Amino acid sequence: MMLLSIWSLVYIFLFIFSFISFMISIVMLTESLGVHISWLLYSWGSSDVVFTVLLDWISFSFISFVFLISGSVFYYSGEYMEGELNMSRFIFILLAFVGSMGLLIFSPNMISLLLGWDGLGLISYCLVIYYQNYKSLNAGILTVLSNRVGDVFILVAIVYMLNYGDWSFVSWMGYSESLVLVSALLILATMTKSAQIPFSAWLPAAMAAPTPVSSLVHSSTLVTAGVYLVIRLGWVYDFWLNDMLMIVSSLTMFMAGLGACFEFDLKKVIALSTLSQLGLMMYSLSMGMVKVALFHLLMHALFKALLFMSAGSIIHGLKGWQDLRLMGGLFFLMPYLSSCFIISNMALAGLPFLAGFYSKDLILELSLAQELNLLSLLILFVATGLTVIYTFRLIYYVMLRDYIMSGSLNLSDGSGVMTLSCFFLTFFSIFFGALCTWLMMDIPEIFLPFHLKNLTLIVCLIGVLIGFYFSQSSYSFKGVKGNLYSFFIWFSGSMWFLPYLSSQYLIYNPLKAGLNYMKLGDMGWLEYYGGQGISNFLVKVSYMLNLISLQGVKLFIFLFWTLMLFYIFM
Repeated sequence: MMLLSIWSLVYIFLFIFSFISFMISIVMLTESLGVHISWLLYSWGSSDVVFTVLLDWISFSFISFVFLISGSVFYYSGEYMEGELNMSRFIFILLAFVGSMGLLIFSPNMISLLLGWDGLGLISYCLVIYYQNYKSLNAGILTVLSNRVGDVFILVAIVYMLNYGDWSFVSWMGYSESLVLVSALLILATMTKSAQIPFSAWLPAAMAAPTPVSSLVHSSTLVTAGVYLVIRLGWVYDFWLNDMLMIVSSLTMFMAGLGACFEFDLKKVIALSTLSQLGLMMYSLSMGMVKVALFHLLMHALFKALLFMSAGSIIHGLKGWQDLRLMGGLFFLMPYLSSCFIISNMALAGLPFLAGFYSKDLILELSLAQELNLLSLLILFVATGLTVIYTFRLIYYVMLRDYIMSGSLNLSDGSGVMTLSCFFLTFFSIFFGALCTWLMMDIPEIFLPFHLKNLTLIVCLIGVLIGFYFSQSSYSFKGVKGNLYSFFIWFSGSMWFLPYLSSQYLIYNPLKAGLNYMKLGDMGWLEYYGGQGISNFLVKVSYMLNLISLQGVKLFIFLFWTLMLFYIFM
């Protein structure tokens, strides 16, 4: 009970900070206020290295959602992580994780931003390997190396910005057209952190972390850092960067939605849904809809945290079991948590008047109102239909089927801590979409033809039908030797072979090449002709001189100076 009271106290403090931050963001938005604070660390030639903080409605609105979800996750962990031996370590790692995200949110400077960016990557590695087994180690290595690629891109951008003498985003507006290379480097960095193709394999692998960590990572911290950075850089664009980001994000949406339709791990299905929604945010950013992307980012944080927490409660009740094929009938055994699970899934699918509806429907209608090619629109709506398909497939497998394994367990909604933490997020997932639409969004009137206006509803209804068909049909897996349909299932369920390609070309080949370069270079000719070789040569010379007697040295010096004088005076 003492432990739960500590979690409750942390939740109350974070909830108060969340409410205050949200009120400040509303005031700053309505009054068009912003505060830019800089501390000069040191000057280097014509460049000033400063630590910068930007306080505006975007940063305060995002940090309010981070505080809200972090408080819910902390309170939720009090029951979920009950019995954990290293609980203090878990608390400090989570606090450091939230602190790194806060540093990233309030930093409009590339140098100070790198502190939070690197902190997220390092602490995420500590969280993924928290259970300390072989699977967690592999997932942690894949996660930290994938994120390290993005860190390298940011470091290269920082070095290139020495030409301009400033690393602040605010001062780039005067010469943004000449920063195409920096924009490309930062967009590549955001693609690694937000797991866009070809860096998508680490996000489902990070499910090796504890479920409260997954709830925090996939809603408002690690994976959203890349999207938030692009929102900060929404005006530093070139047309070909927009096209590249649109292609990559649309393929990520399609790949993740297709993979989730054939996945049987509960947490990996939710992870792939996160990947699909990140692709949707990047897609909207590629079309210049920065404020709409931020709106969907905030709404996604609410219902995705609720989805992970309710799924974690189900996994906790099933004694760690995550396979969908052995679940079923949980709506009658865990009615309240099942209701939270269904509401979060409906918000993910975009059911009208839930949190996800206001942002997703707005993105789709604005896409129809803009001049886009047919293929982009087709992929966008197919990915939306796939979201509805795997959402209703998930609901059918977990809730509506007959009992399989769950009927033999004594399941309930728990002692109340996880249930209460899910209740608050359920409330926000239902009502906060409409509230933020009224308070924060200045939505224009979108006039579309009748068939385009109802296209989203038609796609969602078709997705519901296909989702129930997928749930009730049985498909076999025969690998490459089977028919074309089996190969399609294998190809789609394995995320287009990205995990194999990432582990081979992102981890194994670079590490092996580094070992060879170290043997040939640092331990090879560089050592032979460099410091080690010179040191050995001097040691040999000193040894030879020690063998020569002192008299011999004096005779050598006398003869040398005699010859020199003879040469000079003759």
